[in-house]
Amino acid sequence: MKLIKLLFLALLFLPLTLLAMEHAQLDNAPIDPTNQASLQRGARTFVNYCLNCHSANYMRYNRLRDIGISEAIIKDNLLFAADKVGDTMQVAMPKKDAKEWFGVTPPDLSVEVRARGENWIYTYLRSFYRDESRPTGWNNVTYPNVAMPHVLWELQGEQILKVEKHGDHEVKTLSLVKLGTMTTAEYDNMIADLVNYLAYMAEPAKNKRMGMGILVLLFLSLMFVVTYYLKKEYWKDIH
Repeated sequence: MKLIKLLFLALLFLPLTLLAMEHAQLDNAPIDPTNQASLQRGARTFVNYCLNCHSANYMRYNRLRDIGISEAIIKDNLLFAADKVGDTMQVAMPKKDAKEWFGVTPPDLSVEVRARGENWIYTYLRSFYRDESRPTGWNNVTYPNVAMPHVLWELQGEQILKVEKHGDHEVKTLSLVKLGTMTTAEYDNMIADLVNYLAYMAEPAKNKRMGMGILVLLFLSLMFVVTYYLKKEYWKDIH
């Protein structure tokens, strides 16, 4: 009976242990959901680089107005894969072709941050390295043997993987061997803006919801004080 209880506890905490191990080496994504300029830059990067293969079926172009982008700018600069501002961000590439070319259909990015987490996406997009053994010529430390090529390599440059043994374990580091059009700091900032936008896209109403939640808590706190003194006044002759 005791053994069964121990096995039950082990199975109960196993997912938490695996989750902690998975996120142990992730970098902290420096994002700010209230920074509209960052969200706008992230939206531009998403449309120009990500929307070629990845859809965002739960996001409409007109929601970009919530982050300060006018409808005219959306139509002139961001509306490449749709006809109307009210359309969802669908990709033109058929799923069948995507699976044939990459081996798997690229995931919908309007839910990817909620599935993976902001830190995972931020680390992943900065962890590509050259690997000639892979069909695309690229691999990734965060997601080994990933099917996705490094579409931003011209901006970041080319990294190689260095593996050093320290006792019984290996230490993997990435080294930039070919410069891109951006410095490392500029590329990291661009990825932070992109992840900031992906996080917004995963839950566009988050800021409003949190603001409303604060107002509700303040209202309830005020009503608690009023209710408390009303209760004391009502029952003062009995207590």
